[in-house]
Amino acid sequence: MLRMSDVSREGILLIGGGRAILLQIAVPAIGHGVAHHSDFTSDPLHRLHGTLSYVYALANGTEDDRALMRRAVNRAHAPVRSGQEADPAYNAMDPKLQLWVAATLYETAISMYERIYGAIDAEAAEVIYREYAALGSDLQMDPALWPADRAAFGEYWDATIDSLSVDATVLAVQRTLFRPAVVPLGIRVLMPVVRFVTVGLLPDSVRALYGLTWTPRHERRFRRTLRVVCAVYRVLPRFVRHAPQRYYLRRIRSS
Repeated sequence: MLRMSDVSREGILLIGGGRAILLQIAVPAIGHGVAHHSDFTSDPLHRLHGTLSYVYALANGTEDDRALMRRAVNRAHAPVRSGQEADPAYNAMDPKLQLWVAATLYETAISMYERIYGAIDAEAAEVIYREYAALGSDLQMDPALWPADRAAFGEYWDATIDSLSVDATVLAVQRTLFRPAVVPLGIRVLMPVVRFVTVGLLPDSVRALYGLTWTPRHERRFRRTLRVVCAVYRVLPRFVRHAPQRYYLRRIRSS
């Protein structure tokens, strides 16, 4: 049966990284926390590297890998607090905020996986869903906060999407994500494609919150692009498809 470890190791999921970040920071407390209490402006890839290391350790690593990354994430989160006047209160260890971060990672991963391989059967989908709860419960999130099943998750997801908001601070984080000042040359060359795909993967309402233009022509181009990407990805050897997982696990073990 398909498990979380099978889904998470697929390198194609990296395409959804920007989408997940934009969904996360559209909860103002998270967005302001990222803006004011992280090095996102100077090193926008750091958050992505940290998230990927944590996910790969949890889903595909050993118990030692998991323990190492749990300690690393908690050390990073421990001093992060906000609550200045006119600034949404942020506590990186807030279980409800951790729930939303975990939810965006789960929903983005499943959406990308099913774009490539088609719908996951219902029994496996529920197993994978329950396993993804560990993204939050391995930190401070009470497992009871994770919606009971996929139907309950859908209700939570829709309600949270409807409650998202974007202000000038969050827009500044989004602009840094889309046009980072310091990135490797290879990534810089690919950024126009990354931006386009990221915008295409967002829900319509979230795209509108960020003021991102999206026309029927954009949608047609996006669908064509994904069809080609998916077709090529499916024929790649497993060694290539799973290369990011191996890279991040080596990175964890050498730290």
